[in-house]
Amino acid sequence: MLKRFLALAAFLALSIWGADVTGTWKGSIETPNGNIDTTFVFKVDGGKLTGTVDSGPMGQSEITEGKADGDQLSFAVVRNFNGNEFRMNYKGKVSGDEIKLTIELPAMDRTFEMTVKKAAS
Repeated sequence: MLKRFLALAAFLALSIWGADVTGTWKGSIETPNGNIDTTFVFKVDGGKLTGTVDSGPMGQSEITEGKADGDQLSFAVVRNFNGNEFRMNYKGKVSGDEIKLTIELPAMDRTFEMTVKKAAS
């Protein structure tokens, strides 16, 4: 009986406060130029999402404008590639140990889909 109560309490806590995205998440994005392995390191404090994105050849960038609300998250990354600065807008939905992301590149009028999984700690 106690185990059931604790399981229910844990479920309700996650439902009320949302998914825990703090930690390292990894995935690969398919682009016209080939696959790019990407690592996200997220930290959530209240509803504020911060961290970094490391995309191999494009290097590591800071997350800005990050928000986490329940199972939804959004953030932006501004990158510099070959002397050109461009913005990437991310929106995602957390489901267990997986996040489905939509990545928008406004300057190119393109979007990409990506799924990342929580890395073992």
